[in-house]
Amino acid sequence: MPICALPELSTDYVLSAEQIAAYRANGHVCLRGVCSPEEISAYGPVIRDAALRCNPETRPVKERDTYGKAFLQIMNLWLQDGGARRFTLARRFAKIAADLMGVPGVRLYHDQALFKEPGGGPTPWHQDQYYWPLDTSNTITLWMPLVPLRGGIGPMTFASESHRLGYLGEFKISDESDRVFRKLIADRGLRLDSPGEMEAGDATFHSGWTLHGAPRNPTETLREVMTVIYFADGARLLKPDNANRKADLAAWFSGLKPGDLAASEMNPLLYRREG
Repeated sequence: MPICALPELSTDYVLSAEQIAAYRANGHVCLRGVCSPEEISAYGPVIRDAALRCNPETRPVKERDTYGKAFLQIMNLWLQDGGARRFTLARRFAKIAADLMGVPGVRLYHDQALFKEPGGGPTPWHQDQYYWPLDTSNTITLWMPLVPLRGGIGPMTFASESHRLGYLGEFKISDESDRVFRKLIADRGLRLDSPGEMEAGDATFHSGWTLHGAPRNPTETLREVMTVIYFADGARLLKPDNANRKADLAAWFSGLKPGDLAASEMNPLLYRREG
């Protein structure tokens, strides 16, 4: 499909007060029908083709470590494919992100396709923001399946209210993070929530500090998910305190230094509320 024929994704998705309150209380929310069936049927093949074309992973699943078994991870599709760019930069999604966080505007951190292969392993429990050198807790990730999630293909599970705990230590996605955070969840009696079955075009949004993980893929179907990460406009950069934040500073904020506004050409402003 020509890029110009793809839906614009510029119309508003109207959030209820209950949905906004649920996100702020729990650190996550599931929104149904963020993309219509017609919209997702247009974008799904475009993103799928771009992700598989740009996928650098060639090893069989069994030869990878725990992180590698969890999913194929293809970042910055918006820079590599015009159709994916239209999806990632969509005003509709960015406005949802700003409204859920209660901020005037949001910038792009990056996008990434997360495709869990047939037989792919579980995604260990982790915090996303361990990786991000940002001085704000107003960070949020859109996680949208491009295919229905049912029949054994599970969505993510969240530890509700865990975003209130903030930074929980230097634990990248690994067997160690899974072990440490499972124990923390049990010790603190945190409630686990999952949206259950999801249709293509539904989406979850979760805070950068919210603990989450996902089950393995026991089916013969590729679990195709597209994600977009946003942060509040006006955030500044932190001095990296781990190797992953140092790498992210170089990758997403080239030419900037700690204390600068997090606003490189890689972080376009995607939405700002009028007035």
